[in-house]
Amino acid sequence: MSLLLLLGLAASTLSLGNAATDYSSTCKTISQSISSASGVYYAGNPLYTKGNSHWASSSSQNSACVVEPANAQDVSTILGIASNTSTPIGIRGDRDVQVQRSDVPPAPLAADGSVGTVDVGSGLIWDNVYAALQPYNVTVVGGRVTGVGVAGFALGGGYSWLSNQYGLTIDTVVAYELVLPNGTVTTASEAANSDLFWALKGGFNNFGIVTKFTMQAFPQGQVWGGLKTYTQDQLGKVNNATVNFINNVKDPKAGIITTYNFVIGQPGVSLLMFYDGPTPPAGIFDEFQSITSFSSDVSTRSLSSLVQASPANATAGNRGAFNTVSLKTYSPTLLAQVVNQTTIWGQKLLANAANFVSYDVEPFLPSMTSRSKGGAYPHEDYLIPLNLYYAWQGSANDAACIDALAASAQLIYNQAVAEGQDIAGSKQIKYGNYAPAAATQDLELLAKRRTSSLTTSSLSFPLLPRARIAGSKQIKSATTPLQLRLKTWNQSTEPTSLAQRIKAKYDPTNIMGLAGGFKF
Repeated sequence: MSLLLLLGLAASTLSLGNAATDYSSTCKTISQSISSASGVYYAGNPLYTKGNSHWASSSSQNSACVVEPANAQDVSTILGIASNTSTPIGIRGDRDVQVQRSDVPPAPLAADGSVGTVDVGSGLIWDNVYAALQPYNVTVVGGRVTGVGVAGFALGGGYSWLSNQYGLTIDTVVAYELVLPNGTVTTASEAANSDLFWALKGGFNNFGIVTKFTMQAFPQGQVWGGLKTYTQDQLGKVNNATVNFINNVKDPKAGIITTYNFVIGQPGVSLLMFYDGPTPPAGIFDEFQSITSFSSDVSTRSLSSLVQASPANATAGNRGAFNTVSLKTYSPTLLAQVVNQTTIWGQKLLANAANFVSYDVEPFLPSMTSRSKGGAYPHEDYLIPLNLYYAWQGSANDAACIDALAASAQLIYNQAVAEGQDIAGSKQIKYGNYAPAAATQDLELLAKRRTSSLTTSSLSFPLLPRARIAGSKQIKSATTPLQLRLKTWNQSTEPTSLAQRIKAKYDPTNIMGLAGGFKF
């Protein structure tokens, strides 16, 4: 099933909860209740180590045990026991391959370009999915870089190399298999549980544990692209090329990610280029190609190979946090500000042991929104997320780095608004997979209100002030992306009441609060 469930998580030193709680009895009950095909693992077992590890040290946690369920029914059993004992639960993939074509190729090409559907296990990473589908010459709309998990990406929205052509990942999911908070194994689609189907498109894990995604498949041959890196002296040329790409390239098969970074005291830039075909038309990437690069890995290759061209866990072992701003476009002056912010904070945070400061510029075409099929992540209006990520050493530097992220995001937002971008107020929809968590006072209020009740027991997960620490679990605040969406929807009664009705219908006692994450 490619899922690992972590029971009785004892949070890292960042926890607001009680890490000393003994959940061993829960693990024992689960071991006695699940099928023999599933397994329960404890400290000392490689699967336990695997389940509790995380690339960001600020998100490392130790659980009482790790459970590997073999089927949805065992997930149901585990969730029921965790609920009855108010045991915090974490959900992650174990990366085993579980991808199945739902029809035998070749399938006829549909009007939307799809060629049937694919069943994808929720515990996979996209690398697995692309590799498994490659022999069939089909693919799905998934992650752009290596190591990205299927479930979080697909439940949060999903910006892909293929999004200009087919929409976000959530627009291409045709059904979810999931275990509801009451233990029922069910399916959500347009035809069955359509309200739940809507909610899962951007609603994260608020409504149950998804065990399988049925997704549209699309034809996929060889692609062109890869990674180029440039030194500081080429920043101006890369800026100009990026602005020209944004303003002039209208081919939906073309995409880039320009990442401005400050690494170990030096500014630089990396560029991921993608074209959905073996050779891009002349003029699309020529300006980037003409700039002298420090390194280059660009070629005609498989999609699987291109995805793996990006560095894997380049900041492993560091602490880390994200922030984001949703924009309409990048003017030359706004992009110059992004570069300035990279250098300013890269230099300033050296005093706080920050060894990696980065800003990902990810342009898409406005036509992407024409594929929107709605959902709990509003994306009918054109917005592109700027991803800010800082990595550093030492918990004593958390506040300084997180505050810097927030200040930088605010400055970029302010400049975009001043330049006339229509992104203010309720139109500033945060992309949940990049979004920060909450302001300090929100978390302090939660801590004061913490009780032993089921709805707040999950506060034993790490909660950090001002921004999301990479991989942190329980986040519940009036300023999280989902709560902000409720505020936005409150101006239009139906979406607000719909989101609240769905949550009340499928999880009236907030069982999924045990799993943490952004909450409605």
